Amino acid sequence: MTARLAVLSGPGGVGKGTVIARLREVLPDWQVSVSATTRAPRPGERNGVEYWFVTDERFDQMIADGAFLEWAAFGGHRYGTPWNSVRQPLDEGRMVLLELEIQGAFAVKKEFPEAALIFLHPPDLEALRERLRGRGTDDQARVRERLALAEWELAQAPAFEHHVTNDDVHAAAERIAAILGDVHGPGRPNTAPVG
Repeated sequence: MTARLAVLSGPGGVGKGTVIARLREVLPDWQVSVSATTRAPRPGERNGVEYWFVTDERFDQMIADGAFLEWAAFGGHRYGTPWNSVRQPLDEGRMVLLELEIQGAFAVKKEFPEAALIFLHPPDLEALRERLRGRGTDDQARVRERLALAEWELAQAPAFEHHVTNDDVHAAAERIAAILGDVHGPGRPNTAPVG
């Protein structure tokens, strides 16, 4: 079946946002869905580009209105995929790429069984540790929490159809672009190697 919807997921700190930024350049035919979040913007993040930054009250209202395809609490904040960020481009015949945490990926797969799930792996756990420490957005206790969660997240990888190792942002984006080309276009299921 041809997939018009794909989800990129993986452990926190693996570099999903950086890879997505590169994919915006190499996959102009794919619409990147913008999630809503209650967390504050990080330096350089723009409202409506990386995320829709909303208050807790606004997020509550969106839940009450049934505005989310999926939503979850993560790291003390909430994140959700607005239905209109998926439905509208699909209705217009465009292909949609979502960047989600693991639970969100499973929720989308339940709603859209044809969605392609792509798991982004770190080169190894030490690389993930260094990335989380180097970001400077979390204190040591939070880094430990995120690493513990990452072990659970990595254990969910077998549920994903496609796997890419983020050893280099440009190379990882190219591998994902190749997967999405195979998934969308004619031919056999993707068999791109991990890494």
